[in-house]
Amino acid sequence: MTLTVTPSAAACGATITGVDLTQKLSDDLVAEVRAHWLEHKVVAFPNQPLAPEDLERFATYFGDIGEDPFFDHIEDYPNICAIQRNADEKTTIFAEFFHTDWSFMAVPPAGTALFGITIPPEGGDTLFADQVKAFEEMPDDLREKFENLTAIHSAALGYAPDGAYGEEDQKQGRSMVIKPSEKARETCEHPLVRTHHETGKQALFSSVAYIKGFDGYSTEEANALLGELYMYQTQEQFVYRHKWEKDMLVMWDNRSLLHAATGGYDGYDRLLHRVTIADTQW
Repeated sequence: MTLTVTPSAAACGATITGVDLTQKLSDDLVAEVRAHWLEHKVVAFPNQPLAPEDLERFATYFGDIGEDPFFDHIEDYPNICAIQRNADEKTTIFAEFFHTDWSFMAVPPAGTALFGITIPPEGGDTLFADQVKAFEEMPDDLREKFENLTAIHSAALGYAPDGAYGEEDQKQGRSMVIKPSEKARETCEHPLVRTHHETGKQALFSSVAYIKGFDGYSTEEANALLGELYMYQTQEQFVYRHKWEKDMLVMWDNRSLLHAATGGYDGYDRLLHRVTIADTQW
């Protein structure tokens, strides 16, 4: 197989064709795909009619299957969860703030593989913000303010029983099965600037969804810093807007990017299947 890689015109992202992901891949081909993934940070594979077994197999080329602590999984496939919204649903759009997946873990996941099954004719784009580029281009005054901070991560804002996707949200008829828990209140500290252990590049590792504060700062001070950081790191020059297609697989690097969902498809069903790819170290 000969891969064709077409970079997006944005800060990150590329489309890869010339490979059939319904078939087993050779070690050399996996290594080639991995290199493109690490370079472009998010890669899309169109026209891949994957069965659940194919999605699982593809994900395991890049690491062990990771944990999804607050999602339920689809029947018969404990490694796959459904990112779902029904046409008549009135709940808020899931994951519409920029974040990196499960950053509150001691070793957050390396990547996420997401497969489009039911894709609306409009809306539902995913935004990706390149945090390597954001750090590289950070002005000196901001870099001095942020580069040595230690962030306190927690899932409480989203997944505690009183969180955004907690008990009250479940009563509103959300179709995606989320499992709120008191465990979401646990915290984990990570440096705000991390070094990618595969590429050696530094990136901002942050999220208004999961950072509840900074070590040594009051809540008021930390919130002000988070607001300033969020405004900087999600600027248009760092963002790639991805448009979905049916049978498209997208894999992104959680260590280098933030991502956010968008709406705009009211009245249409939307369904994607997701597998989390674990990392080997921080």
